[in-house]
Amino acid sequence: MFIVEVINRMECLYCKGKMDKGKTTYSINRRSYHLFIEDVPAFVCKQCGEPYFGEEEVDAIQDLIQDMDKKTSAIQTMELAA
Repeated sequence: MFIVEVINRMECLYCKGKMDKGKTTYSINRRSYHLFIEDVPAFVCKQCGEPYFGEEEVDAIQDLIQDMDKKTSAIQTMELAA
């Protein structure tokens, strides 16, 4: 019950719109790659569409980005050595 009340009171930091639990796409453009992750659980503003991710989602996204950074760096290093 408490969690439902907190969710119902959440408001967007940008437009003060109401936040609803849903899913969204996360995208990022890095040095050597573009990453798109679809259907990421988030709280999404009904008014402006701004997403807010929970701690678990943020941790998973950051882990994925760090892994991609390492792998693309390794590929670039192999290309330079060739």
